[in-house]
Amino acid sequence: MSAPAQLTTIVLDCADPGPLAEFYRAVTGWEVISSDADSAYLGDGGIQLAFVRVDGYEPPKWPSPAKQAHLDFQVADLDLAVRQLLALGATKPEFQPGDGWTVLADPQGHLLCLVG
Repeated sequence: MSAPAQLTTIVLDCADPGPLAEFYRAVTGWEVISSDADSAYLGDGGIQLAFVRVDGYEPPKWPSPAKQAHLDFQVADLDLAVRQLLALGATKPEFQPGDGWTVLADPQGHLLCLVG
């Protein structure tokens, strides 16, 4: 490549983009910058998160060697953040890796990790 590439968007396949964008809007505080029946984009002027409808979407399994990419979030209060995300529809898998990380799955099954 003649020049470095700039990452602009992280795209997550999903079954229903609108509600998933709202979940991550609550997580990040970013605004929904565009949305239609098949996609939704969040951003704050930097990297965007996008959610794109995929027919037959199947979430990753955890734990699994076939695990897909996931998002990591640093939070000020881990216990509070876990409670708030569970109230927004996240689930907490039984298997947790320990070492200060908490693994959750968003309402459509994408994995995310929180660290305090």
